[in-house]
Amino acid sequence: MTRTRLTAAERGEEVLEAAIVAFGESGYAGTKTDEIARLAGVSQPYVIRLFGTKQQLFLATLERVCDQVEQAFRTAAEKQADLETLGDAFNQLLERRELLVVLLHGFAASAEPAIGKASRDRFGRIYRTVRDLTGATPEEAREFMATGMLLTVMAAMQVVGPNPVACTWATDLLETL
Repeated sequence: MTRTRLTAAERGEEVLEAAIVAFGESGYAGTKTDEIARLAGVSQPYVIRLFGTKQQLFLATLERVCDQVEQAFRTAAEKQADLETLGDAFNQLLERRELLVVLLHGFAASAEPAIGKASRDRFGRIYRTVRDLTGATPEEAREFMATGMLLTVMAAMQVVGPNPVACTWATDLLETL
């Protein structure tokens, strides 16, 4: 059996996907680069060679997740540039719980200056993207972002998304959205 040799860029993509899973499960502080390497099928020194430090890998992971959120919104806006259509796109992201949980871990790790700056910058960029794509007022965009954050927290608690845990309060909240 012949094994296909991947380029460093292709391996980097695999490491980023593994990092989304690992950081989504254990957060920034709780994730070891050994675990990411194991998930990606590479050595831990190779992970460090690609990204430098765990913090740089987390920042690249956070960037990737935010890029995916923004791309989902841009793609949705090509069909119809309104908040409802962007909301539908966000609902699709709930299927990949780990993406949204990485965002929460980024916010929680914001005491680290580099992570805090990246989290604030990217959240602001998502906000501006929503406004630019839809023409939403600041109030409308605030409501959209607040709903998205509520859904993100609910995804982290596993009451929305794939195989949700049934909770009456969650059902009540979801029915009001």
